[in-house]
Amino acid sequence: MQEEIHAGSIVAFHETALQTVHWAKVIPPRHHDGIWKYVELNHRFNSLLWDEEDLARRRNVPDAEIASNKRAIDSFNQKRNDAVERLDETLLLQLGGVALQPGARLSSETAGAMCDRLSILALKVRAMRLQTQRSDVDAEHVANCTAKLGQLEAQRSDLAACLDRLLTEAGAGNAYFKIYRQFKMYNDPKLNPQLYQKKPD
Repeated sequence: MQEEIHAGSIVAFHETALQTVHWAKVIPPRHHDGIWKYVELNHRFNSLLWDEEDLARRRNVPDAEIASNKRAIDSFNQKRNDAVERLDETLLLQLGGVALQPGARLSSETAGAMCDRLSILALKVRAMRLQTQRSDVDAEHVANCTAKLGQLEAQRSDLAACLDRLLTEAGAGNAYFKIYRQFKMYNDPKLNPQLYQKKPD
């Protein structure tokens, strides 16, 4: 592959970005083309989506603010999925010259989808780690969250190994994946009946 990526470098990027509070709002894009552009975009929109999901659970603000959060969630979720698809497109373009070997396996999950899941796990790990550092909760809460943190880190390690395996096998022609379009119909005014149907007067 022309531009190689490894799960370890993706995990490290996710972790480094999240060290800055609200990084997706305060740090400008670092990558402007290639695979890393879409890895970064996906993580950026996942981070923004995470913050909006927290805000949407508030009960002490006017309903109009929650409606605004919900619309932002739809927008960021669409952009997050768009970044996954563009990442897969970029990876598959680079893999275009690789001849498939007899018996090559089809992976039902794409490399882009795995990167997306790694991004979400990074957000969960950060959030759970913060719970283990709280001083305003009892020891049981900290212990429970510490156990959950360990499970999340193990899940991320397993997923990272699976991503590296897929990329290695795809590069050798022993595995392949396709782009599976999400077709978020609820965001499309031509496909969501609540948006295109005329309401009775």
